[in-house]
Formats: sequence, structure tokens, C-alpha cells
Amino acid sequence: MTESATAVLREMRWWDIDPVLRMERELFPEDAWSRGMFWSELAHARGPGATRRYLVAEEDGRLVGYAGLVTSGDQGDVQTIAVARDHWGTGLGARLLTELLRAATAFECTEVLLECRVDNTRAQRLYERFGFEPIGFRRGYYQPGNVDALVMRLSDPSNSVAATDQGTAGPGTAPGTDMGTDNHG
Repeated sequence: MTESATAVLREMRWWDIDPVLRMERELFPEDAWSRGMFWSELAHARGPGATRRYLVAEEDGRLVGYAGLVTSGDQGDVQTIAVARDHWGTGLGARLLTELLRAATAFECTEVLLECRVDNTRAQRLYERFGFEPIGFRRGYYQPGNVDALVMRLSDPSNSVAATDQGTAGPGTAPGTDMGTDNHG
């Protein structure tokens, strides 16, 4: 299996939408985002009034992951994290989440929320490693499958980023626990 360290993380741009959509449809066939949804998110990701941060992971010219965060005031919300199946277990999901939490810290967020499918325990373990705690459910959140979402919260994302930088949390703590998370917001 490929090490996640070989994938390069960079800002998502409009020309990434088509490869992101292909991954999106493969990983989340029932509730994949549309092209318009990604365009809308990217429209708010640049400039002085930016409220979003979207990243892609590339390896050998191929998109192997992507992630996005939206902010409002002092709250961040992880919109999506996805990792290509052949990169599951490499730590790439943890790298993407770390970068989203860095962005949340830069946006001065005091908490970060996310929704995750209740049946995606691998993704839940990843989020728990970073300090996210379950706070509730959204019944029937993922449509058309009518799957519930587990709502999770991380208080003070800067602490999680600092722990990751020191090697005491986050990437490397529990290898092999990241995957496409299906936590579309």
C-alpha cells in the first residue's frame, strides 16, 4: 500500500471538480455532491471574505483525496473528507483532517462540528483520535438512503493541531483508520 506521505496536499481549484466528482460518485454513490455544490463551495474559498478551505491530495498526477471546511463566526464545520479506496489505511485521511483543523485555527474557530454516517465506524475512530466527541444524531440525514448522521464536535481545534504537531494525537496514532467519510454537510 502507498504511504500517504507521497501524496501532495494543495488548495482545491475549479479544474479539480471533475476528478473530485468521479471520486465522489465512486465513494458516496447514494448521496454524492453535485458539480454545482462544489462550484458554490469554491466560490467562497478565496479572497479576503473567504469562509471555506478545500484541499485535494494528488499523487503521480492522480487525485487521491479531498476535504473541505466551512466556517461561520467562531464555528467550523467539516463538510467532506474522502480518500481513494487504494489509499485507505495510509494516514491520508488524518493528513487531510489535520489541514482542515489548521484552517479552522487560522479562521479562529473555537469549535469544529461534523456529521458522519452512523455506519462508518472507521471514520468515527479517526475523528475520535483527533478529540471529536459525539453530541447527537440527525435522523435520515443522508438521502436517498435515509441513513442517520452522528454529529460530532471538537472543542478548541488548535489543541488538536498542537497535539498532532507533537506526535501525541492525530496522524500516526492509530494507522489504518481513515477512509472516505461520507460526512457531507
